[in-house]
Order: sequence, then C-alpha cells, then structure tokens
Amino acid sequence: MQYGICPLSVVPVRLLPEDTSELISQLLYGDYYKVTDTRKFWSKIRMTHDGCEGWVSNLQLKLITEEEYNLITTRDDHKYANDLISFVATAENTLIPIVIGSTISNATLLQHTFEGSATKIKSNDKHKLIEAALLYLNAPYLWGGMTPFGIDSAGFTQLVYKINGHNLLRNAGQQATQGEALSFIEESEAGDLAFFDTNEGVINHVGIIMQNNYVIHVSGTVRIDRIDHTGIFNTDSKTYTHKLRVIKKIF
Repeated sequence: MQYGICPLSVVPVRLLPEDTSELISQLLYGDYYKVTDTRKFWSKIRMTHDGCEGWVSNLQLKLITEEEYNLITTRDDHKYANDLISFVATAENTLIPIVIGSTISNATLLQHTFEGSATKIKSNDKHKLIEAALLYLNAPYLWGGMTPFGIDSAGFTQLVYKINGHNLLRNAGQQATQGEALSFIEESEAGDLAFFDTNEGVINHVGIIMQNNYVIHVSGTVRIDRIDHTGIFNTDSKTYTHKLRVIKKIF
C-alpha cells in the first residue's frame, strides 16, 4: 500500500483515469489518501477523511511514507485555512495559493510554512457553521467542485463542517446517513442539514438550515432561499425547486 498527500492548491479527482473523465471530487492542499492502484499515468486513491475514491494524475501525486501517513491520521489537532484564499511558502520561498478548507497542519510535512488564519479547535458552535457558509455565498456550482471557484451541494456542506472540525461524507446520499433525524422542521436549528430527493426517492441535494426558515445551498450558485415542509422555495423564480426528504442534526 502506498500513501500520498496533496501538495498543490487543488487537484482534480476523476471517475476514470482520463483527463476528459467526469470530475467527482477535488483534493485540497494537505488532504491525504491511500493509493489503491497505480498505472503509467494515473493512480487511484481513497481519500482518508471521507472515503471518496477516484483517479488523479501521477504528475500531481505526492507520495509519503506509511509512518508519515500514520502520524497525520492519528493527530487530533488538524488546522484548516479559514480565509477564502491564503498562501503557503515553499522551502524555495515561492508562494502557493490555497483555498478555504485546506489542511494547513500538514504544511510542515511538505516543508511549507503558513502564516494565515486557521481554525485551531473543533467547534460545536452552530453559529460558526453559518459564518463559514456565508463565505461561499455566490460561489458557482460545479459538479465535483470543492472550492469557492466551483462547488457542489455536498462539497459545500462537507467543507463548512470540516472548517469547524466535523467530518461529513462526500455526497448527499452518504451525508444523509449521518446524524440524528428530526421529525419536524420546527425542531431544527441553524446549522442543521436539510436533504432533498427526486421523485424516485433518491437523495441528491443538501443544504444548511438558517434562522427564520431560510436555507443556504448550491443551486446555480451558493444562494439563500426559503424552506418549509414542502422543500426549497426559490425566491427568484417563485417556485419550489427541491423536495424536502429529511433534516439531520449532526451535533
């Protein structure tokens, strides 16, 4: 088994070992993973924090030892960049831009230095979830995206929780298996997750509950809409766009 870490700002993770294959997720700076298959130009990885599997280019692969991997997986003091954009400096004193949610506690392993703002402790303050969510407001939708320059609904919720020290799985259906289900929307608090499904009952969308029956989610962009027992009511089109399935309290 081989192990790796992301030394770059953002690395695409694809469904198949091809440049034109579907983007299913992205590695952010400092994310670490297991390498489960290696080919001439591509390697298949399994991300440690959410179990997502996909292919990355070997040109963007950075291997670490098993000892180094075990060291970072067992530490409980990970820090995450909480500015939209910040920088790490390499040993040669060149700058690498990194995005919010990057695991900067792993910068030392990469022989990089970081001097920006970071989340230092796990927070159970749900108001901080909303503060982090609002940083992404107007970010464009991108299937598989994990950054303020393009993000999908589950990537958005995963990163908002990650910045506050809580782990969510990668897609909406997986996240819906986490936490405690609430019977009524009135039981929810700002920061809880709302899940939405198709007519076939497949959960395909997630957003973060806000105060006063609003929800922040990704639909074209990261935006704020009304929510009720039926689902999300788009305040621009004046129509329901997503059908509510369940609300989950993660903590």
